[in-house]
Amino acid sequence: MGFVVGRGSKSSKTVTVGAVVASQKVDPHVAAGAHDFVSFACAQCHGMQGRGGVSPDVPGLTSVSKALTSAQLRRIIDHGLGESANPTKPYMPVWGEVISGRQVSDLIAYLRAGLPAVATAVPVSIPEGEGAAVAGAALYVRYGCVNCHGPNGLGGVPNPQSPDKTIPPLSGADFRHEFNTDAKIIDFIRSGSVIGRAPIVSMPHWGGIIPPEQLQALAAYIKTLK
Repeated sequence: MGFVVGRGSKSSKTVTVGAVVASQKVDPHVAAGAHDFVSFACAQCHGMQGRGGVSPDVPGLTSVSKALTSAQLRRIIDHGLGESANPTKPYMPVWGEVISGRQVSDLIAYLRAGLPAVATAVPVSIPEGEGAAVAGAALYVRYGCVNCHGPNGLGGVPNPQSPDKTIPPLSGADFRHEFNTDAKIIDFIRSGSVIGRAPIVSMPHWGGIIPPEQLQALAAYIKTLK
């Protein structure tokens, strides 16, 4: 069964790939920003195309992106918006040490363009009926864990102002010793680790975003790592 994204007109052409029809000619910076919006898990908090609806504590971006200047948007992305001691209350974390300046510019281009639909900028699908660890591996990408903790939880992403100078791995003997139960892993994901404001990258609260069954799946995947 096919489906259609967008609608053809005199000012926009469509191209058919298999059964999928998608708009041509997306501004490269806007398209890159749409993909960054998905890959850095902005969509998991602010909703697809920034429409909100995920958490009452996280705003939609369709109006905010037009009300703020590009400089204000850059500062928010780079430096976050403070902290929250309540693990059910998400907050905007620091991204400046993780996202490149070019990626921030592309995100701003996407926001300023009104967060349009880009056909290929969609979150990774979550397998069903293949076990919790398989689902957890996909969720690890969907929620952007891979951007900070690296493939296979190997870590190594710089965090210069933190005590150990990097974002910690989710693998290895030390991690397995400290987080030796599902409950400990899930509690850390839910509560985060707010160790300071910008430029320190802190683990955000996911308790108000990720539902319990997905937290269990993430724990199952993390336990498979080296």
